[in-house]
This record gives sequence, structure tokens and C-alpha cells, in this order.
Amino acid sequence: MPKVPNAYYQFVMDYAPYVYVVPSSGPDVEWGRAAFAAAFAIDFLFEAYFDPQFDDRSAEIEAKIVELADWILTQQCTDSQKQAYGGFKSTENSNMFYSVDACRTVPALLKAYELTTNAAYLSAAKLAAATFLYNMQHKPSQISLHDRYYGGFAKAVTLADAWLPQMDVECLYGLAALKMLCESDPANRDTYESMMLDAAAFYRPGLEGLYLYYDPPPAGDGRWHRTSLDDSLITDDSLAYALLGLYAIEGWSDTVRNAYAFVNAISASPLYAAYNPAICWAGYIDVVGRAPACDYYDNVTAGILAQIRRDHDKSAYEFSVKIISKNAEKFMFWGCKHADYSFVENKQAMVTVCWLAQLLLGYEPPTTRFTQILRSKGESITLYPLKSAGERPAYGAGTDVKAIILPTKAEVLLLEPGYVADDYLSLHVFAPVRRRDKIRRNGEDYEILSVQDFTFKGEVALRKVLCRRIIGQ
Repeated sequence: MPKVPNAYYQFVMDYAPYVYVVPSSGPDVEWGRAAFAAAFAIDFLFEAYFDPQFDDRSAEIEAKIVELADWILTQQCTDSQKQAYGGFKSTENSNMFYSVDACRTVPALLKAYELTTNAAYLSAAKLAAATFLYNMQHKPSQISLHDRYYGGFAKAVTLADAWLPQMDVECLYGLAALKMLCESDPANRDTYESMMLDAAAFYRPGLEGLYLYYDPPPAGDGRWHRTSLDDSLITDDSLAYALLGLYAIEGWSDTVRNAYAFVNAISASPLYAAYNPAICWAGYIDVVGRAPACDYYDNVTAGILAQIRRDHDKSAYEFSVKIISKNAEKFMFWGCKHADYSFVENKQAMVTVCWLAQLLLGYEPPTTRFTQILRSKGESITLYPLKSAGERPAYGAGTDVKAIILPTKAEVLLLEPGYVADDYLSLHVFAPVRRRDKIRRNGEDYEILSVQDFTFKGEVALRKVLCRRIIGQ
């Protein structure tokens, strides 16, 4: 069975580098095309080129990569008199050049160079990093846009040399690009390594505090901020990009581990009962109140977090792929509702499809001692996620999961009035089930009363679950 749905592959081949596509209408021409959309398409296609699933399509994949890389070159500022020199337009109709777009685009150009040996791609990547990103890091303090040198990258600059001075934590994603350039452009290795060290040192306290940007003096207040007026909300994808970038150079460090664990532990709330962070993170998250702050998933984040989850949160990694594979078409949109995965806006997103395609293409079922036991001795049950609470709870569509059924001992149960020992069910699962979800076993429905995680080396190894039969539903 193909790992990547053909609809994903064809979407990229047909529409990249458009940012959004409206089903049955075609590309969203208002947003138009963008270098970052082309870059993420190359990231996916580069992996597809070497995967057996696409062996018979390698020629058309290479041609598409060349088409996209050539188009990216047309979006780069080549006027050496401009502060934006070496950067990429945020969209084809924009005159804004964001640091984060260079961070996103450099890896794709290096992959295109590796595949084709076209030196123009390497030159463009070097210009974007060693010139544009270097200047975005150093120039602001030299022209008094920043009160001193910080090590972060100014947010953006225009062709008219107007600046946005804030420094976004998301630019930590650029560390992965700079690390790649250390190998591809060894003559400038010292420059790239210095840029990485300075950026990591500056952004670290922001990431550890779960902030999104720093607003430097003299125009700013010299403080870290989030998105809302009360500084409580974050956008999940920005934080995910930052985590992945820092993970690329220092692995599962305390900073990466603690930030990931904090956000991933923010689970369903009374207002958003259907939310399960193991599937994906909510588009907005209240990190002060520790609750999701919207009713939808930002679908792209499931792909951005894939490498971290594969290595350190295998339960979420497996469950996310299970849900996305089952609802592949719904996850092509930039956001889908927690409750039923219906779209937030009728726009399929190139970046989302490319990241999820990479997730599915690289997926291998996690192998641990417990998952081996589950596969050989586990029993299939059906999990129905809670959608809304209340006197008559509502549940979402069922998903099959494996469980080890445990004997229930009456002497260790606190029997509730009207129930007997046979109404309770104990089991061990790997799936990230939640309290108040429903399971069905042999035609009988049970409500999950409690979930206890058992960890090994800092990662969930299994969950012990206590359930009670649902009577009179």
C-alpha cells in the first residue's frame, strides 16, 4: 500500500509553488506563488525521488524540482545595493523579504544542487545565508535599528530598505540550513558556525519561555512577547519550527525537551473537549492558562514535529499517522476541526501537504518491547474520542487500536453504585487515549475513567487504562 496518497503527490506536481488551492476552483491567485511553498515542495520531492514508492516517476520528479528551484531564483533579490540582497520575496507580488523565508528556502536549494549539480542553486543558497541572513543578524545594530548586537535575525526588510526589527523565535529553523551549509560551503564554515552559536544563544531563553518574538529597543520595549495582548497565546507552527531547528544542531537538549513536553502536555479543556495534542497541536495555544485556544488543528505541525516524535514520542508519532492516513483528504487543508476534521477554511495548503507527505513517506511503525507484544498478543478494540462533554457526551469516528486486556480484580476496584466488577475493564495500550474517551470491545461500550502513563527513559512506554461499561446509552 502506498505510504503517500497519490492525491498528495499530484497536488504538489500540479500546483507548487502556489501557496493555497481552492478545491474545484484552482490556485488562490490573491496569495499567489511563494518561494517558501516551492522550497517545501522540493523538500518532499527530494525524499520522494529516492523512495521506492516513486521509482517510476523519478524523471518527472527531477524535472519538477528543477522547475521549482529555477523559479525560486527569480524571487531572490540580486541588487547588491539593497538591504534585502540575497533574500527571497515573501510572495511573488510582495516587496517584503523575511528572514524566516531564507531559513526555509536554503535547504531546498541545497537539495536541488545535490540532485542536479547546478551550481546556481548552491550560489543562491550561499547568498541567502552568508549575505542576507548574516546582514539580518548583524546590520540592525550597525545602523541603530537595534540598540546592540543580539544574535537574532531582524524579522524582515523591504526593497525600500524599511525594516521590521523584531526577532522571531521561528528563525531557529534556520539553524538546520546553516548546518547544511557547513558541509556544502566549507570555505564559509566559520561564518555559519558563528551565526548558529549566536542565534541559539539569543533565542534560547525565548524558546524556553515559550515566547514568539523579542521586540528590541530603541523602537521596542526590550521584552519577549507572544501573540495576544496579554502575552498568553502562541501560534503552534512557529514554535514547532523553532524546536525542529534547534533539534537539528543540539538534539534532545533540555531546551528542546522541556519546551516540547510543556506544549504537548496541554490537552483537552471543557471548551475544546475533542482536542488531542498527540494528533497535532492546536493553531493557538494558551501557554499561561495551559489550554487550547481554538477549535482546530494547525495540520502542518504534525509534519514539522515528525522527526522529534519519531525519536522521542513514538506513541504520538504512531497515532498521528494513523489519524492522518485515515483522513488524508481532510488534512490537506491548512486547518481542520478537532471534532470531525472538517476544514476551517476551504483552502488546501501547499506547505501542509508537503510536510504531511514527508511524514507519511518516512513513517515506519515504532518498534519497542511493548509494541512487539501488542502486535503478537494484542486485541483490537475501537477507540471513539470524546467530542463534547455534558449529560449526553458525543463521540467522534472510531479508530482501531491494539490493547492487552488485563484481569479485573474486584478487591482493587472502588465499585460505584449500580456497577459490579464485570462492568469494569483494565487494559494496557500504546495509543494516547484520554479520560472520558469511549472504547468498544466485543460490541460493549466502555468509558475511560483513568489513564496512567508508564515511562522508560523519559518516553511513554505504555498506558494503563481503567474503563467502566456505559449502561443505558
